[in-house]
Amino acid sequence: MNKVKKKALGRLAAELFEKEYQGAVCSLDYREGDAFQLLIATRLSAQCTDARVNIVTPELFKRFPDAESMAKAEIGEIEDLIKTCGLYKTKAADLKGIGVMLCEQFGGKVPDTVEELIKLPGVGRKTANLVVGDIYLKPAVVTDTHFIRLCNRIGFVKTTDPLKVEKEMREILPPEKSNGFCHRAVLHGRAVCTARKAYCENCCFNGFCEKHLDYKKK
Repeated sequence: MNKVKKKALGRLAAELFEKEYQGAVCSLDYREGDAFQLLIATRLSAQCTDARVNIVTPELFKRFPDAESMAKAEIGEIEDLIKTCGLYKTKAADLKGIGVMLCEQFGGKVPDTVEELIKLPGVGRKTANLVVGDIYLKPAVVTDTHFIRLCNRIGFVKTTDPLKVEKEMREILPPEKSNGFCHRAVLHGRAVCTARKAYCENCCFNGFCEKHLDYKKK
């Protein structure tokens, strides 16, 4: 599939997704427009379900609502609040480190670029893209496992390296639709194009998806 065809299919895929999954949003709970809460919740979600994070964060945010309060927090208290999220000692250290760094280097505000966000403790490009896209409404590509699997099966990419997938999909997806596409990919990956099986007969992409075309040949 050449670049021109990929870009055309990227736009078509985004439009089909919008019809299939209207109103798709991040499944993590946070106060609307609050970059700090989304950043912290996303860090906690590593190797943990969003549902579990959503149980933990109300009390966490009540106690530490902003970067300044998190920076002053006792590690032990953070650990106690997030213990059920797994890897809680590492995450607690990162959360406090995020608070400290935001206060010392960014005036207590969450930066609005991927390049600055990934300087924060425990923050990778996936988390950074989510914040940039959902809070600051900039074009973003969140390469979670569902998104990577889907893009490979459709035929957009031939790699599972998150950075390579992000760079290639930035060239394929319409910038104004990329963030929404990523949220819808999660829903689609859970319901239709699952890790165990692709339910091609129920897929809105079955007219051009390489996985479906291979499926039809069998």
